[in-house]
Amino acid sequence: MHRSFQRLRLVISAPRLLPHICLLLASDNREIIQDDIDYWSETLCLKDPRHDSHRIRLFLLLMTFQPEFRNLFYLRTGKAAWPFRWMCPPLSSLKIDVPHIGPRLFIQHGDSTFISAESIGANCWIGRHIVIGYSNATDCPTIGNNVRIFPGARIIGKVYVGDNSTIGLNTVVLDNVPPGVTLLGVPGRSLGSFQRPPGRRDTALPPIDRTQAANRCADAEPVTGSPLSPAVNSPPSSTLGPS
Repeated sequence: MHRSFQRLRLVISAPRLLPHICLLLASDNREIIQDDIDYWSETLCLKDPRHDSHRIRLFLLLMTFQPEFRNLFYLRTGKAAWPFRWMCPPLSSLKIDVPHIGPRLFIQHGDSTFISAESIGANCWIGRHIVIGYSNATDCPTIGNNVRIFPGARIIGKVYVGDNSTIGLNTVVLDNVPPGVTLLGVPGRSLGSFQRPPGRRDTALPPIDRTQAANRCADAEPVTGSPLSPAVNSPPSSTLGPS
């Protein structure tokens, strides 16, 4: 039922997106937008485009169901898209003011997200409730390649976030971030560095050894008095009632 509703919505939405398809095909940034489509499709576990017709269908899907992608598309196409924005409105709570953005930028849930930077590199991932912005009238951050920024993070001022780095949940960044470093805390402190390959399945922390974790749980002693464990030395039920 849900899939049928999505198909119906896509069919209804397709006519209003005909001008946007023309913009995509005629744009000077066509190759970068196609990279965005491929990266978003991979990240959202959609089918990989085999040729241009498949990519057009994925473009219709993203424009219909992913309002964050609309913001990025309108930014890529510039003033030529302004007459058509009302036909497929961007997400109003997502603001992007960046003169140069590399290919394959993914924005997950752009609620209350404000991005003002000198530039953003390729293969970057930005979560929700994030502020990347100015500390004064002129100083704003520069984001490198393959950077992941988790929800709630704040990156303020003339700082450089190095390639392959990760900014953790609710972290505040006020100084330069070396490449390959994971930052967490207020202000952000390094948790160390390790190699993280680009792509959809990269992670901010090393993988958990689930077998070792299960063995630790099995060897742990139950905590007395825990609401999930039986009471210790509790009186028999007959003594709790009236004699």
